[in-house]
Amino acid sequence: MLNRILQDRVATLLIVTLAVILTIGAIAPGFLSVQTASSIWSSAMVLLCVAIGLLPVLLMRQIDVSGGSVLGLSAVVIGLSLQAGFALPLAIALALLSGIGAGLLNGLLVTGLGVPAIVATLGTLGLFRGVMLIATGGKWIENLPSDLKSLAASGTLGLSPLGFAVIALIVLGWFALQSRRGQWLKAIGDNREAARHLGLPVKRLELGGFVFAGFCSALAGIIFAAQIGFIPNQAGNGIELRAIAALVLGGVSLLGGVGRISGAVIGVLFLTSIDTALIFLKIPAFWNDLVGGALLLGVLLIDGRLRLLIERRDRAARHRHTQSAKTEGTA
Repeated sequence: MLNRILQDRVATLLIVTLAVILTIGAIAPGFLSVQTASSIWSSAMVLLCVAIGLLPVLLMRQIDVSGGSVLGLSAVVIGLSLQAGFALPLAIALALLSGIGAGLLNGLLVTGLGVPAIVATLGTLGLFRGVMLIATGGKWIENLPSDLKSLAASGTLGLSPLGFAVIALIVLGWFALQSRRGQWLKAIGDNREAARHLGLPVKRLELGGFVFAGFCSALAGIIFAAQIGFIPNQAGNGIELRAIAALVLGGVSLLGGVGRISGAVIGVLFLTSIDTALIFLKIPAFWNDLVGGALLLGVLLIDGRLRLLIERRDRAARHRHTQSAKTEGTA
């Protein structure tokens, strides 16, 4: 049973998530509804994009903490572009390009100049945030056009056009990680030097990972702007830490080489379900971070204890096997 839990962390987290939802549903009748499920999905879309973008970077044992700033910068780009009279498709393209450019800068700093990823992305986190504030003069961007907001409005099957885009991103991400190149990312995370000796294009894949993270954060920025209809000057602030927390919850290792797209999805849905439940239970929003952090610590502590139990059990089994072999040899 313990082996099953550790081998399928995603299934375990899914069971925990369903248990939490059912418990809250028992406490607060009305929580278990299609409307609540739709609200959780809608609230999760922004965090999902940032987390999915970060996944390949973590798989290669790198880190990117600039996702929130890229989100804010891209949201500002689409907001200012629309206010300048640009057509919506062109404004979306400019926002996505800004995210790709930000990811490319991160990637070049890490793979080209050899700057440690945490240092490089901490620096660009402040850089992108500064550009965003200078561009807006520190003011909010308001009165965004209705055609942008319509992208976040429910339509077919209760999903918005941007909801379908996020589902497409999840599906494409799943197929990409199942491919041979997707497995290369895990090989790099497992042993970078060995991957290089095997001839894998390590730096090129790492650069691509950072660019993909920038693209996904830009998509998150577009969704953010479309959902709330304005852009505050703190847009995206701190979301990268929640994305990392969701990925760790979903079984993604910060040491690289381990992680699945399903883990990213379940981890994000778990955190978002907690946020939605707190709102439903009319608990003040400032409890969200405390509850989310406590749950993350709890899961990690339980996971660590279970691994220790498995290691002790395996050592004991090996010891018994060795003693048995010695006894048979003596006989």
